[in-house]
Amino acid sequence: MSTENEGTNEGTPVPPAPSAPPVPVETASAAAPQTPAPDAGAPTTPLPQTPPAAPAAPAGDWPPPTAPQAAPAAAEGEWPAPAAAAAAQHVPAAAPADGWQNPPTTPLYADAGAGAHAYGDGGAVGAGGAGGVGGVGGPAWGASYQQPAPKSGRGRGGLVAAVLVAALVAGGLGGGLGYTLAKNDDNSGSTTVSASTSGGAVKRDAGTVAGVAAAALPSTVTIEAESSNGEGGTGTGFVFDTQGHIVTNNHVVADAVDGGKVTATFPDGKKYNAEVVGHAQGYDVAVIKLKNAPSDLKPLTLGDSDKVAVGDSTIAIGAPFGLSNTVTTGIISAKNRPVASSDGSGSSSSYMSALQTDASINPGNSGGPLLDAQGNVIGINSAIQSTGSGGLGGTSQSGSIGLGFAIPINQAKYVAQQLIKTGEPVYAKIGASVSLEDSSGGAKITDQGSGGSSAVESGGPAAQAGLKPGDVITKLDDTVIDSGPTLIGEIWTHQPGDKVTITYERDGKTHTVELTLGSRTGDN
Repeated sequence: MSTENEGTNEGTPVPPAPSAPPVPVETASAAAPQTPAPDAGAPTTPLPQTPPAAPAAPAGDWPPPTAPQAAPAAAEGEWPAPAAAAAAQHVPAAAPADGWQNPPTTPLYADAGAGAHAYGDGGAVGAGGAGGVGGVGGPAWGASYQQPAPKSGRGRGGLVAAVLVAALVAGGLGGGLGYTLAKNDDNSGSTTVSASTSGGAVKRDAGTVAGVAAAALPSTVTIEAESSNGEGGTGTGFVFDTQGHIVTNNHVVADAVDGGKVTATFPDGKKYNAEVVGHAQGYDVAVIKLKNAPSDLKPLTLGDSDKVAVGDSTIAIGAPFGLSNTVTTGIISAKNRPVASSDGSGSSSSYMSALQTDASINPGNSGGPLLDAQGNVIGINSAIQSTGSGGLGGTSQSGSIGLGFAIPINQAKYVAQQLIKTGEPVYAKIGASVSLEDSSGGAKITDQGSGGSSAVESGGPAAQAGLKPGDVITKLDDTVIDSGPTLIGEIWTHQPGDKVTITYERDGKTHTVELTLGSRTGDN
């Protein structure tokens, strides 16, 4: 998974991913990649000269003589050459990670050290996603212009010209006949017809993309985070409440956590200093608070990400490559997509059961809102899938290929509220370590936990349910579990205290057990 976070550690290897989003067994299927159709630029065809006027009819001779024929098509080579289309830059594809065998549309996963993630052992869990930019170079200029070869006048251009001539002649005949009839029947004088409306302000409905953007932009900010040594980047955030709390991604502000600097700039140009209230590496969610916050803040309305359906319209707002207040649109292309992404430091990863969208998301969109058609926040833009390691200006960042991932707002809301309340995240857990290796058979409980600890926490939920090392978890409730990262992401969609049903395999036999999720506070 390509993270959008700027920094020298970009491109940290991530662990392999499952081949499909977790879905109910009866309907499990892999999301097919969508390949956009290439643009087809049609050449501009000049209008032909007006044909000679038809000779006047002798007195009393009606109808007029036959209309002149269309002007002959231009001879070979005489037709003006069409305008040349601008050449697109080619970005080479990135080499796949070691051991990666799945198609590039599948999210990549990061191994946080030992290849196993311990639940309840107090081990670090990570953050990741789609981060910021800073000092990104501009596009290359000075590309040579190449005039395309001229096309024959007997092609499409000639056909269009003939149709236009016929239309003009037919219009002349109709106009003449209409004038004669009107002259014979009109006894009341001329009539003036005016347009129903004249020029003026254009009113856009609230449900349109323009209407949603106009309402949401004033509550979206561009975040600049800088560490004590001057490193950092740009991301996005949105107003969470009237007290000045702004929700964003952890990896957007991670550089500024220890003695760094954070600022938030609104679309009207007003800039505020801010402080990090709390951050959750595993969830990739963070909250900052504006210093001297204005009194007229308008929090964005939060939607219900559980009710989102594939095909629903989406609107993303952010600062891709530092271009603040950018609005892009798309649809929800998949739900419950298991995603693990690195924050670029190599020491932590985040896991989510993400909303997948084809709305254009690029470095700098991180932390920005993903809205539905009514303007409600349904997710936080966090990560992108990328095929190449090259970006604008020769950087290591890559752009959108139509596969972006957002943290569902129902999960992000719970995390943000915990961060505001205590400054620390709270994670749900089962109390067992599972393998992060690529697998299609399920999440296997490892023989040993992180740092030599027990793979199954003594007295934890998994132990109380009778789970043992070597068991392979294949379902959580009705969701198919095909790997360790998928299990982690699904567990973290729940809250501590929730009861879940675990299906697992042991010695070739399938077992089902119910357990109550435990809790773990903090990232370490």
